[in-house]
Amino acid sequence: MQKRVSLKDIAEKVGVSTALVSYVLNGKEKEARVSDTAARKIKKVAAEMNYQPNLIARGLKFGKTHTIGLIVADISNPFFAMLARIIELEAQKRGYTVLFGSSDEQLEKSQNLISTFLNRQVDGLIITPVAGSQLQIEALRDKGVPFVLMDRGFRETETNVVVTDNHDAMYNAVTLLIRNGYKKPGIIAYDTTLTHMADRIAGYKDALKDGGIRFNTKWLVKVPYGNYKDDVSTALDRFLDGKNRAVDALVFATNSISVQSLKRLHARGIKVPQDLGVISFDESDVFDFFYAPITYIKQNLQAISENAVQLLMQSIDARNKKYTQVTVPSTIVEGESSNHLG
Repeated sequence: MQKRVSLKDIAEKVGVSTALVSYVLNGKEKEARVSDTAARKIKKVAAEMNYQPNLIARGLKFGKTHTIGLIVADISNPFFAMLARIIELEAQKRGYTVLFGSSDEQLEKSQNLISTFLNRQVDGLIITPVAGSQLQIEALRDKGVPFVLMDRGFRETETNVVVTDNHDAMYNAVTLLIRNGYKKPGIIAYDTTLTHMADRIAGYKDALKDGGIRFNTKWLVKVPYGNYKDDVSTALDRFLDGKNRAVDALVFATNSISVQSLKRLHARGIKVPQDLGVISFDESDVFDFFYAPITYIKQNLQAISENAVQLLMQSIDARNKKYTQVTVPSTIVEGESSNHLG
């Protein structure tokens, strides 16, 4: 393993003191009255020797490493991948580097990532919490670690959190189906107590109520995250089998559920929207290959990311105990899949 280049190594090659090199590489050459010529030479030699600063050591010395940890639920999901990309750019504007991790909705992996990032002396965390991780989040709060929850949170735990207005987004989607003539709209959602899914289901039920449609428990199916593909297919078969189908439209509560459902509908020869109306929560590149343009709820990823980074920076700088909840509105992009042709 190659030895890490130290300030002393650079100082010896340039022929100056280690302190002088430290001043220059920490951007304090003017304060130390280092000449421009000497500063340029030090920076040139540092680059030639591929000097990499020890961020942990620097953090211990100066109180900040200018790194943040980002823990998302599933980096393979385009929704989280795009959020991560925007957060990286927003953090970069503020001089911060982002370390990424994917919890895969697993409690143990979430805790391991939190511990790893804290051991690396990150200045703060942006976290998409997993089900059952409330104690992990409360432990961070009790330790005074700056952090922001993103996309979802917990009812009982007050924290900084940035979320889509999930209730209104789903309410508007189901209202659109009802307005287009659907009488039995169903929903497939993940089985979790996290706020984002609970709010979407509540918005679905409220839209039915305000639309004069009595909720039928058979119209709501919750699938576990770990085995959702098989359970989504089973749910669709249950919805669509028989002469009198249980539903005439479906809202899919996430893009991953949407993609799996569209595959199953295609395999069964179900025509959208002729046989079934469809709306997805979130978009997907897969929609471009489906014969009917899909109606979907478009979340404002830019606003979510910007607010998450801004809240975290405020928490890092002030370290106050005042928590802020930011709710970001969404829009509906209408395609043919929610049109009623009956």
